[in-house]
Amino acid sequence: MENVIIRNVKEDEEDDFSINSAGALTQQFNQLTRAMFIIMIGIAGISLVVGGIGIMNIMLVSVTERTREIGVRKAIGAKSSEILGQFLLESIMICLVGGLIGIFFGFSITKIISLAGKIPFGMPFWSILLGFGFSFFTGVFFGFYPARKASSLSPVEALRYE
Repeated sequence: MENVIIRNVKEDEEDDFSINSAGALTQQFNQLTRAMFIIMIGIAGISLVVGGIGIMNIMLVSVTERTREIGVRKAIGAKSSEILGQFLLESIMICLVGGLIGIFFGFSITKIISLAGKIPFGMPFWSILLGFGFSFFTGVFFGFYPARKASSLSPVEALRYE
């Protein structure tokens, strides 16, 4: 009864304190980091789709601007697979350069934060490979349609294009 008086809580009132164990705090921390991870994956996914659509639009404009060039190449014997490969390679290279720039900035910003906050820094090699892998996949996925469109152009129609 003495504890009730010291805390000024009457017997019929609810307790105004709680006890947190290390396990409960760990569980809350894990839930918070899991939620942040899911949010970051969502943001990254949306960014990849938006970037991929931008790459696709750039490549479609490139195909339109180079229609005459494609017609000349086909007229002198270039195969559709060679045209497809050229435009697909361009798309992949654009994405890989973007991935390289993103990895550079990610590494730099993380290093600066670790130095400022005196936090240990580490970037596993697999994460760099994963970044390049996503860049490559984005280039292939979003570059295939424009490359296919370029490779399917008729040489006669492409040479007439102004």
